[in-house]
Amino acid sequence: MKNETTFNPIDPSLFTPAQKDDNKERITRPVIGYWTDVFRRLRQNKLAMVGLITIILLLIMAFVGPAIVGFDYSTQDYARQNMEPNSINLFGTDELGRDLFTRVCYGIRYSLLIGILAAAMDFVVGVTYGGVAGMASSRVDNIMMRIAEVVYAIPYLLIVILISVMLSNEQGASLFTLVLAMSITGWVPMAIMVRGQVLQLRENEYVTAARSLGADKGYILKKHIIPNTLGPILVNITLTVPRAIFSEATLSFMSLGLQPPQPSLGVLSNDGLGVMGIGLFYQIFFPALMISLIMFSFNVLGDGLRDALDPRLRK
Repeated sequence: MKNETTFNPIDPSLFTPAQKDDNKERITRPVIGYWTDVFRRLRQNKLAMVGLITIILLLIMAFVGPAIVGFDYSTQDYARQNMEPNSINLFGTDELGRDLFTRVCYGIRYSLLIGILAAAMDFVVGVTYGGVAGMASSRVDNIMMRIAEVVYAIPYLLIVILISVMLSNEQGASLFTLVLAMSITGWVPMAIMVRGQVLQLRENEYVTAARSLGADKGYILKKHIIPNTLGPILVNITLTVPRAIFSEATLSFMSLGLQPPQPSLGVLSNDGLGVMGIGLFYQIFFPALMISLIMFSFNVLGDGLRDALDPRLRK
C-alpha cells in the first residue's frame, strides 16, 4: 500500500506582497512650531523657569494674599503696634498696627502695575518711533536718531526725579505721574533696538516681494517686519519691567514717589528704615526681599528668553 500524504491548504494572505513606504527612508523630525520650540528651550533653562515661577507666585500672593489673611492695608490697630511675625500677622505689624503682610502684598501689586505700565509705554512709543525711523529715508532716519540720542543723553533717574517733583501735589506723585516720568527717556533703548532690526529685515526677500505687489511702508512694517522682531522686543520688555520697579522703589524711598498710606514697596522700605534703630529689622527685610525677588526673577527670565529666541542656539 502506498502512503498517502495530505496537505493543509495554504492561506493566500500570508503571501501578500510587501508595500513600499518611502516615508520610512526619510530622515526627518517632528514639525515643531516656532513658539513651541522657544518655550521648549526656555523650559530647559532652569534658572529662567525659577524666575517665571517666582513671578507667578508673587502675582498670586499680591492678589490672593490679602483675602486669605483678612486684613486691610490701611486699618490701624494701636493695640498691635510693632508686633514681630506671628501666626496671625505673618510679617508682623508696623508702628500703626497695620498688618505688614497685607501691605507688602499691595506693595507688590503697585510695583508690578507700575513696571508693566512703564514697559507698555516704552513698547508703544519705542516700537513706533524705531519702526518709522528704520523704514524712512536716510535723512529722516538720521534726524530721528539724533533726537533720540539727545533724549537718551539725559540721565534716566535725574529726569524721573525732576518730572515727579514738577507734577506731584501735596499727596505726592500719582501712579500716572511715575509712569509718565519713567517713559520720558525709557522708550529710547527700545526704539534703537527696533530700528536696527528694521534696517536688517527690510532687505529680506519677503519685504521685496511685498513691495513688488504694491504694499506701502506702513503695511510692510505692521504685517512683515514688526512680527519678526517680537523676540528681541519681548526680551527688552522683560528687562524694562524691573528697571521701572527699581526706579519707583528708589523714588518712593526718597519720598518722591507714592506717598503713605499707599503701600508701595519703596514706601514700606522707607518706613522700615525709620525703625531699624530700635531693632525692628523685619519691617525693612520683607519689602527689600520682595524687591530683590522681583528684580532677580525678571532679569533671569529675560536672559532665558534671549537664549531661547536666539536662532543660533536652536537644535
